[in-house]
Amino acid sequence: MKIKITRKVKVIAISVVLLISSFSFVAFTDKEFKIAKNLDIFFTLFRELNLFYVDETDPEELIEAGIDGMLKSLDPYTTFIPESEMENFNFMTTGQYGGIGALIRKAGDYSMISEPYRDFPAFKSGLMAGDTIVSIDGVSTKGKKISDVSEMLKGTPNTSVKLEIKRYGEEATIEKTLVREIITIKNIPYYGIVDDNIGYIRLSNFTNNAGKEAKEALNELKKQNVKSIILDLRGNPGGLLIESVNVANLFVNQGQEIVSTHGKVKQWDNVYKTTQPAVDTAIPLVILVNRGSASASEIVAGSLQDLDRAVIVGEKTFGKGLVQTTRPLSYNTQLKVTTAKYYIPSGRCIQAVDYTHRNEDGSVGYIPDSLINEFTTKNGRKVYDGGGITPDLKVDSETPGNITISLFVKNLIFDYATIFVAEKGPVDNIEEYEFTDNDYQKFLNFLEDKDIDYTTQSYKTLEELINTAKKEKYYTYAEEEFEALKQKLAHDKNKDLQTFKDEIIQLLMEEIASRYDYQEGRIKVSLNNDIQFEKAIGILKNKEQYLSIFKDTAKNAATAGL
Repeated sequence: MKIKITRKVKVIAISVVLLISSFSFVAFTDKEFKIAKNLDIFFTLFRELNLFYVDETDPEELIEAGIDGMLKSLDPYTTFIPESEMENFNFMTTGQYGGIGALIRKAGDYSMISEPYRDFPAFKSGLMAGDTIVSIDGVSTKGKKISDVSEMLKGTPNTSVKLEIKRYGEEATIEKTLVREIITIKNIPYYGIVDDNIGYIRLSNFTNNAGKEAKEALNELKKQNVKSIILDLRGNPGGLLIESVNVANLFVNQGQEIVSTHGKVKQWDNVYKTTQPAVDTAIPLVILVNRGSASASEIVAGSLQDLDRAVIVGEKTFGKGLVQTTRPLSYNTQLKVTTAKYYIPSGRCIQAVDYTHRNEDGSVGYIPDSLINEFTTKNGRKVYDGGGITPDLKVDSETPGNITISLFVKNLIFDYATIFVAEKGPVDNIEEYEFTDNDYQKFLNFLEDKDIDYTTQSYKTLEELINTAKKEKYYTYAEEEFEALKQKLAHDKNKDLQTFKDEIIQLLMEEIASRYDYQEGRIKVSLNNDIQFEKAIGILKNKEQYLSIFKDTAKNAATAGL
């Protein structure tokens, strides 16, 4: 029997043998012996699998699975980046890539433009949200994965790509030739004056130039004589640590410590201080956060809370206080490895102490009091660690109804927005458009032949109880009561479409506004009926309440009914 050994396996074998051999010329410490021993076990196991396993194996897949399994035993942020994912990784840190400048999503067998970015090739060529991509450079996209279509659209700047698209309301397909550009996604998709000389800045990421963009926005707002600022960090996943320092620097003077890092390699420990004069050290500042505010967002919110420079409003933040460093590996791969924890001015680390017990979205779950430590802010207010930043004023976002979630997830909100725009045509000042009862009835007509079925959590819980009662043989004793309760809890779609009408219209208007005014329009409309945003406005209009928070947060929260 002839055994085939791939070149890659040979290279791995030689590398492992050389590594193990190198240990033989030095005196082993206990740790070095364990490394050599287990590398040898791993290599021999890998060799035997490839030689004798009954089916053909892919050495690359086996190694990646082994790497992923090893890293999974550490923290969620230490990851292996294969060569095929380096472009996506670079985009996450720089905000740049070569392409047409549009989000895409799956639509049946094809992919569809979800949102073109203003001033980039997709926008300039007239591509619209809702356009179905039929082919790219003559190659059909039918059945292709969204990642494959994305790769076909990306490419070297100044190269052209020809798209064949199908647009709602048009019988024939449309051909468009686009010239790819370097696409740079803004960290600040919108800023403006929102109410009574209150400035608003939405900061979505912390890629390169986040601090510069925030400074430009703040200076522009000050030229318009704003008297206070809302910095919205909700849903911001973080990014570059130095950019969080640059953003905080806008509100505190140079020389102020914002964050410090401490890890195993002591020469990598660092203290990050502001390096420039502040733009404004006195303007009242509210920072909005939620469970999606993570990492660099938490540094900004937490440091300005510790320095008694901002009032934090919203939900407890995600709880990521770990620093990752990328280390180059062979064959153009990299290791993103956690090398330190970071600490904000009060001395607290915002990393959740437990990686396993988290909410479904990955944010901080329940932390027992025994694991929480008390710290103090610059003015002596009490703040706590244990994971995430606890707001000075806690305001939970409203949970949408199940029918609203179903309409959104099944893209029925998106699809109707495409129809609405095609039939409505141009609309002046879409942010002030009133979605009438007649408009809503047209949406209900659109839904008549659509699958919008869903199951409420209460109904799911009841079904679980019924199944348990049947197993324990109690069901027959309460069958009538169970069935009566099922009838009461069974949802009525038509009734729910009226009960949750306001929040459904809110989502419809956000999607419709994005078709006319892109990201800016979506954000402006999203602030309507936003209870966290309204609370921020209220605090900034009440100077006495704003100042009292820096003296006694607990007392203020109680009097505010939170």
